[in-house]
Amino acid sequence: MIVTKEIVCFRNADWIVGWNDDRGTHCYYRDSDLAFRGERIIFAGPGRYEGDCDREISAVGQCLMPGLVDLHTHSASMPTFRGVREEMGNPNFYFSGVYEGWGLFMPPAEVRGTTTRAAICEMLLSGVTTYVDMSYPYPGWTDAVAQSGIRAFLSPLFDSAKTAATNDHALEYRWAEDGGSADFEAAVKLLDAADDHPSGRLSAMMSPMTVDTCTPELLRRAHDMATERNWPYHLHAGMSVIEFHEMVKRTGQTSIQWAHDQGLLGRNTIIGHGAVLDHHSWVHWHTKDDIDILANSGASVSHCPVVLSRYGVTLESFGRYRKADINLGIGTDCHPHNMLEEIREAAIMSRVSDQHMFSALTADVFDAATVGGAKALLRDDIGRLSQGAKADIVVVDVTNPMMLPLYDPLRSLIFSACDRAVKDVYVGGQQIVAEGRVLTMDHQEIAEGVSEIQAAVVRDMPNRDRKGRTAEEVAPKTYPTYDS
Repeated sequence: MIVTKEIVCFRNADWIVGWNDDRGTHCYYRDSDLAFRGERIIFAGPGRYEGDCDREISAVGQCLMPGLVDLHTHSASMPTFRGVREEMGNPNFYFSGVYEGWGLFMPPAEVRGTTTRAAICEMLLSGVTTYVDMSYPYPGWTDAVAQSGIRAFLSPLFDSAKTAATNDHALEYRWAEDGGSADFEAAVKLLDAADDHPSGRLSAMMSPMTVDTCTPELLRRAHDMATERNWPYHLHAGMSVIEFHEMVKRTGQTSIQWAHDQGLLGRNTIIGHGAVLDHHSWVHWHTKDDIDILANSGASVSHCPVVLSRYGVTLESFGRYRKADINLGIGTDCHPHNMLEEIREAAIMSRVSDQHMFSALTADVFDAATVGGAKALLRDDIGRLSQGAKADIVVVDVTNPMMLPLYDPLRSLIFSACDRAVKDVYVGGQQIVAEGRVLTMDHQEIAEGVSEIQAAVVRDMPNRDRKGRTAEEVAPKTYPTYDS
C-alpha cells in the first residue's frame, strides 16, 4: 500500500471529534484544522495548524471523526444471509439461527472473497477503518482484505468440534480425532502471514471458535501463544442459552466461570457477545458472578446488538457492563455491516433493558466503537484523532439534510443520518471512500456477485438441508409470492 509523505491539512472543519489527553476522552473542537503526514496525524486541533503543508482540503461544512473499530465480523458468510436470517430461528434452540441457519446459507469457499469484499464495502461506507475478520480460512482471503485498503485483524477460526442439529430439538457435537490441532496449525501460519504482510495494515488475532466447540487443551494452547506474541485472543462465550446449559452440563460452571478457571481471561482476551451470562433473565441462574469475573480479569466484550435483538435477546445491559468497568467494543456480526446502526442499537437496547434513558449515553457507545475497540485490540494508535495516531479519518457532511438542524454532530449522525452522511474515509492517510463511493472496489459489481452466490445457494438448498426442504420452506418470504 503506497502512502505519500506529503503533509495534508483539513482546514476550518466545523467540528472535529478530537482526543483530549489530559481528560482521556473525546471532545469537540470547533472551526479547527487537522493535519497528517503519511500514515500519522501531526495535528488534530484545537485551532489552526501553522506548520508546513503540501496540500489543503477545505473542511467547511464537515465534521472529522476517528475511524470506527469494528470488533466482531464474519465477513465471508454474512452477506449471503441478507433477506434470509432476519426471521429464521428455531424456538427449541431459544430462537438462535446459529445452529442451522449459518450452515445452510454459507457460501462455498471459492467465492468467499466476493462476500468479504461486500462486507468491507459496507463497513467503509459506515465509517469503519479497522475491523476484525473472523472467518474459516479460504483461498484468497488475505488478498481480498489487503486490496480493499482497510485496516484489518485477520482472525482465522478453528475448533475441535462441529455442531449439528440432528432433529428440531437436539444438538450434536462431532469431535475431530486430533482435537482441532491441524486447523490450529493452519491458523497460526495465516496469522504469521498477516503480521508480516507488506501492506502494514494486517494484524493477527487468535480466535478459537467457541467455548463449547473447543477442547480445554486447544483453548489453553491458543491462549498461551496469543499471550506470548501479544496477539488479541477472541473466544465466543455467553453467545446463546444452548451454550450456557451445555457448559453447565459438562463442567458444572458457566462459560465465564470455567474460562476463568482455565486461565483464559486477561487483558488480551475478548469475549465474543458475552451476553447470556449468569445474571441474564433468559437463564434464571442461581449465581451472579460472571460480570465481576470479567471485570476483575481485564477482559473485553465484543457487543453485537443488532444480531442479538433480531433473536429477541439483548445484553443486560451495556450500561451495567460499563458501570462494572468492563471494556466494551462493538461489532457487526450480521448484515448490514453498518457500524453506525450498531452503535445506535447498543444505546437503545441498553435503555430498554434497564428501563432507564441514561443507561447508555451517546458518549458511552461512541467510546466503545472507537477507543474501546482499540483497547481490546491492544492498540492506542487507532480510534482517536490525536498527534501520533494513525490517520484514520471519517469525514461527515454536516450539511446533509438528515444532519440538520445541527446541535450535536454525533447525536445527529448516530440517531438520524447514519451512513447517509458519511462522505469520505481515509485509512492511514489514504482516501478509500470519496463522496460516498468506495474507491478500491466496485461495490455495485460485488453486490451483484453476492446476489448470484445467494441464488446458487438457494437453488442448492434441498441438498444442504437435513430435511430436503427448499429455501422458501426454510426461510419463508414476508408474503406469498405469485409468479406472473
